[in-house]
Amino acid sequence: MKSIFIATILILSTTISTAQEAASGKEDRAFWLGTLTKLAEPVLSNLSAGTLKKNMPYESLIDGRQSPSYLEAVGRLLCGISPWLESGPDDNTEEGRLRRRYINMATTGLKNAVTPSSPDYLDFGKPAQALVDAAFLAQALLRAPTQLWGNLDGQTQKLMITELKRSRQIRPGENNWLLFASMVEAALLEFSGEHDSTRLMYGINKFRLDWYKGDAFYGDGASFHMDYYNSFVIHPMLTDVLRIMEKHNLPGFDFLPIQLKRHSRYAEILERMISPEGSYPIIGRSIAYRFGVFHALSQAALLHILPLTVEPAQVRCALTAVMKRQLASPKNFDAQGWLRVGLTGEQINISESYINTGSVYLCAVALLSLGLPPSDPFWSAPYTEWTNLKAWTGKNVMADHALD
Repeated sequence: MKSIFIATILILSTTISTAQEAASGKEDRAFWLGTLTKLAEPVLSNLSAGTLKKNMPYESLIDGRQSPSYLEAVGRLLCGISPWLESGPDDNTEEGRLRRRYINMATTGLKNAVTPSSPDYLDFGKPAQALVDAAFLAQALLRAPTQLWGNLDGQTQKLMITELKRSRQIRPGENNWLLFASMVEAALLEFSGEHDSTRLMYGINKFRLDWYKGDAFYGDGASFHMDYYNSFVIHPMLTDVLRIMEKHNLPGFDFLPIQLKRHSRYAEILERMISPEGSYPIIGRSIAYRFGVFHALSQAALLHILPLTVEPAQVRCALTAVMKRQLASPKNFDAQGWLRVGLTGEQINISESYINTGSVYLCAVALLSLGLPPSDPFWSAPYTEWTNLKAWTGKNVMADHALD
């Protein structure tokens, strides 16, 4: 039964009309679920079977980064699909049964990932790249505290805490990496009750006090980079860490209202990046993360912090157009279903030396809005044109204004 449903979802993902006007929220959700399935199936089925290291390929411009690539795939995939998993199983619907399957595979797989005797043991303490993906996994656990963290047995929870603490061996650089340390400490605070306040707050204070450049843009360190790292890392992690700080009443959480306004404005800018045809500017590094460039936009929809100028349904329709355009080529996946390095297919030269098979699974973060129920206006509202589509077809569009 489960294999039939997976096949049905994949068929839906390839047969729904590209004429966006004909797609309902229900059809868009089916396409998103098909995308989630295609991304998650090879990673979670292998991790839960203890065969991830055996079967996951390694594609990169350079050799020597294969060891952290497995944690990259796991942390980044779960970071994106965790809000959907958190909705929980529901045996009365096909989607709910699919969630049950992936919750079970994810929790079994995470046990393998932190058990030293497992063939799929993932060391969070080395190399330095491990800090990055320990943080993405920590963010996933915070986004699914009931269905991911809560479904781990007690021993696995202890082992997970041990591995997250192991990442403290790694000193982050003076850039977005500081937020990886902050995210790990936020998860340790939430799940173990203790944290390293210096590692938690140093990065938060750097972005708050020193690196804000204006109009919702932070520098990636002291310098400003014209890329999508404000979306890949900075806004999503600032927002999530500050929410945990607020929950635990830690000094410094008063920055959260300011950050939410900046996050909202940055989401508005990202939505305006999407062209009428579902493309966006190919600028900056890590562009092989595909539609992961819209992490902050999908998160803003999930958290209901979109600005009044952006309707939830127009985000759904815009992101659907982007994903359909990027996934149209069969070369996005290899013969065994693993994601290839590229933008709209297999395009290894668009990547940097640190990009590999595992890291490109960051595209899954665009799927955060699947954590909203089908009844939410994001999914229930009819097809809605996004800003560039309206503007370039002569429809009324309001002027854009910088954040004061």
